[in-house]
Amino acid sequence: MTSPLLTTPGAVSAESTDAGVAAHYGRPAHEGRAIERSGAWVDRSNRGVVRVSGPDRLGWLNDLTSQLTLGLVPGAGTEALVLDTRGHLRHHLSLVDDGEAVWIHTEPGDGPALAAFLDSMRFMLRVEVADLSGSRSVLTVLGPERDKAVAAAVERIGGVPVRAAEGESDLFVPSERLVEAAEALTEAGASPAGLWAYEAHRIAGHRVRPGLDTDERTIPHEVDWVGRAVHLEKGCYPGQETVARVHNLGRPPRRLVMLHLDGTVERLPEAGSAVEFDGRTVGRVGSSARHHELGPIALGLVKRAVPVDTDLTADGIAAGQEVVVAPDTGANAQIDLRRRPR
Repeated sequence: MTSPLLTTPGAVSAESTDAGVAAHYGRPAHEGRAIERSGAWVDRSNRGVVRVSGPDRLGWLNDLTSQLTLGLVPGAGTEALVLDTRGHLRHHLSLVDDGEAVWIHTEPGDGPALAAFLDSMRFMLRVEVADLSGSRSVLTVLGPERDKAVAAAVERIGGVPVRAAEGESDLFVPSERLVEAAEALTEAGASPAGLWAYEAHRIAGHRVRPGLDTDERTIPHEVDWVGRAVHLEKGCYPGQETVARVHNLGRPPRRLVMLHLDGTVERLPEAGSAVEFDGRTVGRVGSSARHHELGPIALGLVKRAVPVDTDLTADGIAAGQEVVVAPDTGANAQIDLRRRPR
């Protein structure tokens, strides 16, 4: 798909996974500052959208995902994971309940697969699953002044579910009214920002993106999903054994770091390229971007044993590491060794 918002003055299309929406609108640094200091909207209409309705929806999702969704307050956004039996990621869900249905957005192209999986797990429960990727589009609004803009867009469009979480609001807008919603946001003081600025903001916030910052071996503890997308005090779900075992007895084999890259190098590292220490490959690079204040940054997964105070190279670029997941994450069991009285 190609977003109609690419006709916005200055819009330049993103590439690869995010092709079809704007990478920037001509002023990436200004857009980054608007995200953090005032208000900005980001076209994320390439995201997959799934709607789950029916009276059993929250309990059903609670049984299928890593998140505690029972009693989820309408309007309160959260994240959840669908894991396989070994604790590896199948789907990442950004979701909100509006009192009548759960609205989910997921990675570009993943909406149909997520909907098909959920539909296959309905059995006799009172739930309905619909893939709305072609009829609903996500607009994300950020910044300290975002509430005014969100209210203006909801008033203009009407019936727009809003997911509020981690300093941003996601609007599930009817696709045919996407331009109208963006205009309402702009008139209310939010300026357009592209994915370059949004991704830089996300990386600086240490939030991983599935498929870029994860691979087929990733488990939740490695990438700081515990607490954010994984609830440790809920009932059984696929993959829980791995989560519980790492949390209580072991430590994950890898850990997430943020990489501060050498700013004199003109290029950014490729996702999936090697992170090296002392000439040896010790991990992989995930997503990267140029932040308006921090300069070039990236996320990476490195082996747990890599010293936390050492410099690394990412795709041949010198990089200092900022610890996100500590090497001693996990192993939280308190085991008292009892000795026989002599």
